[in-house]
Amino acid sequence: MRSGRDLSPVLLVGAGTGEATCGILYLASYLRRGGIEAFVRLYDGDETNAEVTRSFERLVARVRPKLVGISLKWFHHVDRALLIARTLRKIDPSIRIVVGGNSASYWWRELNAFDCIDHIVLGDGELPLLALCQGDPSPPNCVTRDPDGRPRRLPLAYVQGAKNTEDIYYSHFNELFLSQMDLHSFSGWVAPGKGCGENCLYCGGARGNQKAAFGRAKPFLRSEESVRRDHQEIASQTWQMRYDFAGSTAEFLSGTWAGVDLSNHCCTYFLWGVPRLGLIDALARTFKRVYMVLDIGCFSEQQRLEQMGRGLLKPCAKDSELLEIIDACRRHPNLDIEVSGIGGLPFASKATLAEELRLVERVIRLDCVVGYQRLESQPGALVTEHPARFDMVTEAKTFTEFLDYFERRKPGDVSVPMIRFRDAELEAEVQRNSDRVDAMAWEHRDARKRLDLQGRTRLKNTAPWTQQFTLGDWLGSHRAPAKFAQEPVTVVRSVDGITLPCTPSVSPRRFSDPTLVQGEDGAILLSALATFERPTTVASAVTQLGTKARLDPESAREVIDHLVDGRFLQPA
Repeated sequence: MRSGRDLSPVLLVGAGTGEATCGILYLASYLRRGGIEAFVRLYDGDETNAEVTRSFERLVARVRPKLVGISLKWFHHVDRALLIARTLRKIDPSIRIVVGGNSASYWWRELNAFDCIDHIVLGDGELPLLALCQGDPSPPNCVTRDPDGRPRRLPLAYVQGAKNTEDIYYSHFNELFLSQMDLHSFSGWVAPGKGCGENCLYCGGARGNQKAAFGRAKPFLRSEESVRRDHQEIASQTWQMRYDFAGSTAEFLSGTWAGVDLSNHCCTYFLWGVPRLGLIDALARTFKRVYMVLDIGCFSEQQRLEQMGRGLLKPCAKDSELLEIIDACRRHPNLDIEVSGIGGLPFASKATLAEELRLVERVIRLDCVVGYQRLESQPGALVTEHPARFDMVTEAKTFTEFLDYFERRKPGDVSVPMIRFRDAELEAEVQRNSDRVDAMAWEHRDARKRLDLQGRTRLKNTAPWTQQFTLGDWLGSHRAPAKFAQEPVTVVRSVDGITLPCTPSVSPRRFSDPTLVQGEDGAILLSALATFERPTTVASAVTQLGTKARLDPESAREVIDHLVDGRFLQPA
């Protein structure tokens, strides 16, 4: 039921730095099609509380939102979600503040105690958020408050599945973003489906929690047509496509790519299970470059099989299957592989630690990147809730413990609470193994990137994309001072998607923004890139930069090294 007084405009933001979540883009698209003027702030680089306040003062002044939605998908953003909500409440108490996402759904009782939050959306958010914006007094899936302040949880009446998601797709990308910087920070994430049918012991988003928070017992694929609409909407706006779903087949994805030219795009695919060879071939055939992440649970086959046998881990490849997959992938020169696993899982022993090292060493010898981390505490995960069952201890379990941990972190600290073995001797052995694997993995990553630059090495500017914007368009009118709004910004993107926004005409003494390369530094980088428009030796470029940019040889080499590291320059 509509009240006749829509809560519009609406501002949707993520609760973490960088691109905290792309789910807000599906929400904003849905709201736009429902008649609500929705905007997203996708990129967030604020580190201090003062920076958060300044950013939201500018955003509120520009958008004048009647409702702000905060996406709390990831548990390690809970302190930031509350900081944003408190900040908004101080700036304009009339703004309706709504939180949603996986972690908000899990912690709804605790979050409801904060008076800076008006509503909590549980589970799937499109229809509930639109109902809130339209003034529906009983929006589905929402936690509201009775007059006496007690929480009132409405039923999970809206549960997305294969048959009711035809109206969930990306749209209005030319209207949602508040800046070109926001738009060009979009990772290209597409959701072929939703949900999880597994109960991995370490995951807070496993089947049981999916059922409780989203009302969804089984994963599903969205309709082929709606996923095709995603690709059609974003193909011209992003340099890559990112996927994270186990159920997609080559046949399904090929149907969603139909009519969309992706031959110049990159693809990053996080696979939860063992890919079929047909999917590998389809990805390599469709995209210019593919980066495939294969999650094998852990690097010890013995440990992996024991957990699978106990129903504590999703189906994962045996070592022989993994090596067959790697061999199949290596037939495609445009496809790189990362093999990912967790260290310190239950049932570790000296034998499993030795197995772990052997497989890591073998994967590295095959020139595959290794992704590795120790077991972390995730709210609601079996091992977090019941660590004693596995003779382990957790650094956080309750909402208060997680919130206290994250509130104590200093800016830039990305650590999370961990789960460790109760046996001190075993814990020490696991940590030593972990440190060794980390060292090998990072040494290999560095070696893959390292170029032995000599004076006669020929390099070329391989940046596939360079565009000009005004400062006002790039940063957004809420962030760029009016007197500098028309100053030019040259934005260069590397083959890996790193963007380099250069503003030579704006000295940082006049106006400074941490996302820009300004003044003389910006001019030097653009001059260096121009020097390598055609294949050029390093020695010749050093000489030219000495003449054009008045750089001494050492400084010129530093600039060249910097651009090589970012893969703006590559061997000719």
